[in-house]
Amino acid sequence: MSGLYYALTAAIAAVGAALLVKFIDRLRKKDVETEAQQILEKAKHESENLKKEALLEAKEEALRQKTDAERDLSKQRDEIREREKSLDRREESIEQQATHLRKQENMVETTQRRLSEKIEENDKRSTNLESIIRDQQERLHRMSGLNAEEAKSELLKLLDQQLQSETGAIVLKHQRRMEEEVRPIVQDMLLTAMQRFAAAHTAESTTSTVDIPSDEMKGRIIGREGRNIRSFEKETGVDVIIDDTPGVVIVSGFDPVRREIARQSLNKLIADGRIHPSRIEEVVKETQSDIETTIRKKGEEATTEINVMGLHPRLIEMLGRLHFRTSYSQNVLRHSIEVGFIAGLLAEMIGLDPQIARRAGLLHDIGKAADHELEGGHPKIGADLLKRHGESPEVVHAAFGHHDEIITEYPYTMLVATADACSASRPGARRETLERYIKRMEELESIATGFHGVEQAFAIQAGRELRVIASAKEVNDEMAAKICRDIAKAFEEQLTYPGEIKVTMVRESRFTEFAR
Repeated sequence: MSGLYYALTAAIAAVGAALLVKFIDRLRKKDVETEAQQILEKAKHESENLKKEALLEAKEEALRQKTDAERDLSKQRDEIREREKSLDRREESIEQQATHLRKQENMVETTQRRLSEKIEENDKRSTNLESIIRDQQERLHRMSGLNAEEAKSELLKLLDQQLQSETGAIVLKHQRRMEEEVRPIVQDMLLTAMQRFAAAHTAESTTSTVDIPSDEMKGRIIGREGRNIRSFEKETGVDVIIDDTPGVVIVSGFDPVRREIARQSLNKLIADGRIHPSRIEEVVKETQSDIETTIRKKGEEATTEINVMGLHPRLIEMLGRLHFRTSYSQNVLRHSIEVGFIAGLLAEMIGLDPQIARRAGLLHDIGKAADHELEGGHPKIGADLLKRHGESPEVVHAAFGHHDEIITEYPYTMLVATADACSASRPGARRETLERYIKRMEELESIATGFHGVEQAFAIQAGRELRVIASAKEVNDEMAAKICRDIAKAFEEQLTYPGEIKVTMVRESRFTEFAR
């Protein structure tokens, strides 16, 4: 019983357990279906939401595109309207221009018509004026007594005077400006250079006369039938002039060295008293040897004094020969040394090589030692001589151009020319004979008075200044300046002179009245 009970209980428990399991499964299945249904509904709901959102976004995009299209369309319409306005304005402008052109064409036609009328009128007037001018010219010719060529000449003369006046004004303006700017600087430099080199100003005099104790000595110099004087002239190469001048015998010759040899030889013969051909030959040879030694010594002393080394022996000899050469009674060798020193000092002041300047200054007149032997002026002879003996182009050009005969290519040429003028114009540096002095004054005054409008000319300061008096009626201030410059140019072209000549033009008008 109990076993059955237990079996029944177990079966009931088994059936209950099976039913419970089945119930639980059904409950689970129902929950799953419910959950799936909820998921489906949720998915459907979300799908509908997404669809709605997509539709909204599509509508918004479509609306935005529509708005952009409308804006672009509006902008294009605005641009089209602006273009239409611009075209309208251009059309109006073109119409205005066309109207203006039509007006201008009408004005041009009117102007051409008026011009044609005026041209015809002017042609008639011109014909009448030509007729009147011919009549007036004939009347003027009859009244003045001048023909056409003479009247033309007078008109050209008047025009030339006007041009001279204008040219003189320009020259005067530039001269004043240059003088104001340059003169103080140049004066300071020149004065400084001349003061730093304090040279003796006494001029030397190389004479060609020989004093004799008595007129009896003239006969002894001449010799029997003139054999002594012929022998002396043959040996020395000079001319001996014996005239009625008491106590003097003149030695004449172009070569200053030969002349000096002759002078010293003649002095030795007179002092010795023995004058005959063999003695003359002996004394002349002895004197020549002494002079050659003196020449070399003087040349070497000059180069040492000015500190110019490396000169060719021939140039040293030529420098020594300058010791016996004078220019306006100024010893040329001393003058050359002085020019070298001044040129060197000026070169130092303006930043050039003083050694080249001193060398050029020392050798600038070297041509004077041979100008009696060769053709041409001493500048050209000196330049050729320096070039042959290896001097630099600056030194050669300074010798050739120190008298402003050529275009200056090197600054040393201008320095040498300036130093040359300073040396020659020192007070007492040069002196002339009375005859040459008077001739020089007359030449200066005659050249100046040859210019139109010059009434008087006076040479003063030993020929270094010329005062010119101009006619106040024929010459104005501008023309006076032009004439003054022309006179200075004429001096440069026609005369040879040391230093410079100052030309001063004076023009004034004086009026005098008496009160009674």
